[in-house]
Amino acid sequence: MRWFIAFVFCAPAAVADVVTPTRTLRPGTLITTADLTVQGGVQPGMFDRISDVAGQEARIALYAGRPIPFEGIGPPALINRNQIVAIHFTASGLAISTEGRALERGGIGDRVRIMNLSSRATLFGFVQADGSVKVTQ
Repeated sequence: MRWFIAFVFCAPAAVADVVTPTRTLRPGTLITTADLTVQGGVQPGMFDRISDVAGQEARIALYAGRPIPFEGIGPPALINRNQIVAIHFTASGLAISTEGRALERGGIGDRVRIMNLSSRATLFGFVQADGSVKVTQ
């Protein structure tokens, strides 16, 4: 009778740091470094660096001690609902600029609904860094 002894080595599970709030943050709250801490844990789809989260705005309620998901934060809102904003449209050498009313909040790059004040038509556009909205269609 032959004996066979095998040693199995299992690599430990990868442990990554995750960013968690130190206090509950309501949607719309601007996140600062004082609001954040890093804890150990395995959580895919969560932030692992404070620098990625600080300066962003909470899109959902973020609870103390729970990891922050990627979709839970975004750029700070530049325009608020019912705010009058500049609308710009450019196509085939034609450029139109007018004013509109924002029907949603939005940060840089967010797609928002706006109402053209002249025609009362509802349009969609993307928030620009200067707070204006660029209409694509």
